[in-house]
Amino acid sequence: MPSNKGLIPSKEYDIKDSNVELIGTDIDHKVKYNSALTEPAWNDGCVGVTTGLKVWRIENFEVVPLPPHQIGVFFEGDSYIVLHSYKVGNEDGTETHRLGHDAFFWLGSKTSQDEAGVAAYKTVELDEFLQGTATQHRETQAEPSDVFLALFPRITIRRGGVASGFRHVEETVKPETKTLLRVFSAGHMVGRDSVVVHEVEPSATSLDEGDVFIFDRGDKIYVWQGKNCSPMEKAKAAQIVHDMTLAKHVDVEVLSQLDSGSRRVLEELGAGDESEVQSFHHARPLGSTSRGPASGPMKSSQPSKLLRLSDASGQLQFELIKDGYISKNDLDGNDVFILNNANREIWVWEGARASSAERASWLKVAQAYVRHLQSEDEASRAYQIPIAKVKQGFESPAFLHTIRA
Repeated sequence: MPSNKGLIPSKEYDIKDSNVELIGTDIDHKVKYNSALTEPAWNDGCVGVTTGLKVWRIENFEVVPLPPHQIGVFFEGDSYIVLHSYKVGNEDGTETHRLGHDAFFWLGSKTSQDEAGVAAYKTVELDEFLQGTATQHRETQAEPSDVFLALFPRITIRRGGVASGFRHVEETVKPETKTLLRVFSAGHMVGRDSVVVHEVEPSATSLDEGDVFIFDRGDKIYVWQGKNCSPMEKAKAAQIVHDMTLAKHVDVEVLSQLDSGSRRVLEELGAGDESEVQSFHHARPLGSTSRGPASGPMKSSQPSKLLRLSDASGQLQFELIKDGYISKNDLDGNDVFILNNANREIWVWEGARASSAERASWLKVAQAYVRHLQSEDEASRAYQIPIAKVKQGFESPAFLHTIRA
């Protein structure tokens, strides 16, 4: 792993910015493909050839593969590229030798502009390496898509990240800190028993009665079970603690919120007793705007909308074609379409005969549409909605499920 000494992160990436819109222009394609042929990350003999999951982290402007035991662990200060390759079957259910690919760039909430730009650019380059057959996804830490979460039986979000940038500073040595992990089910988002482990502020105000929390003091581990947490969350937390104690042998104490002894956890987290904590209700740090309980402007009960992007008039424009039930018959291979799936995700469908200007501008227009949604209600988090692009003839299962639903 490259040394972090003397480096501090460059400007933090603002997900509302359109910095990644510059990717995908016509002159990029040959350059990116030739560049992809020399990128060690793509030329390991497995990418595009075998099925499975691969993850890379952007470290000092390079694409660095993660070892298998680190797959599923993400740091909020970093950007990642994730490739899921799978066999594509025929409509009659028979197998083919063709592979389908989902290529994601995941942006941590505190990633830098540099890292976000490299992740986006390199994801497009990866698609070029795969002959343009991949479905590209932009994922944000706060609002991961269902298809992304479903890749991992356990996804862990940690604080910190790899330092990058050009400004030289003296390295600061930080003392070892206590950590608090929030464990909760992602089942309501992906329909399976996957779990999210999210590092949060080690404070009593971070506790929520609906989840399980693991407090690592360094020399002891406390497990605080909220009174409304599920049996599955308790079981998953137990597995996580087991893994932690394999690395270091420390005492573990499991306490229910309803136990009188649970006040010890509050004291360790800086609260004298429960009276100092206003409530044990703290919003989950991801998936809360569109896939959690319906509230605010991001309710999933909103109708799906289909918009067409066209340059027939000499200018790039998008117009509303249909709302409500959307089918594949509503798409036209001469253009690029935006499908807003009830504010759960934004899909861009690229027609095989769409103009080069339309194809090159897909992300720019998708970002512009998201900004339009944001402008309708500044209190919303529309800018966090997952964005994905598919090409006609290479539609992913998730996209096909969306337009058939």
